[in-house]
Amino acid sequence: MAEQVQGVHVLLVEDDVFLSSIYQKKFEMEGYKVTTADNGEKALVEAKAKKPSIIMLDILLPKLDGFAVLTQLKADETTKDIPVILLTNLGQKDDVEKGLQMGAVDYLIKAHFKPSEVVDKIKKALHI
Repeated sequence: MAEQVQGVHVLLVEDDVFLSSIYQKKFEMEGYKVTTADNGEKALVEAKAKKPSIIMLDILLPKLDGFAVLTQLKADETTKDIPVILLTNLGQKDDVEKGLQMGAVDYLIKAHFKPSEVVDKIKKALHI
């Protein structure tokens, strides 16, 4: 299993330090390299600099919200093809539809998914 995920780099964009550390530990246990960003501006900088395999993006963030980050990622030639999974507490149908229409490959509501299920979603998005 570890050889399948070797080289997978997750950019985790989450401003809640506790949640961020839980997801980071889980992803690292799965063998993923993890970079974290705690606000939208930092997320854009990290995405361009590190070119992660996938981005886990919260919507409610300081500086730039997740929708603004997603818009900029998809508009930038260097980051537009990086799959983005929105991982958020915003569960309104409108928010889900908006996120998917904007180019996210999946939309996960934090309260509905355990970290292990989020890992499964990453594997599915990356076809591993």
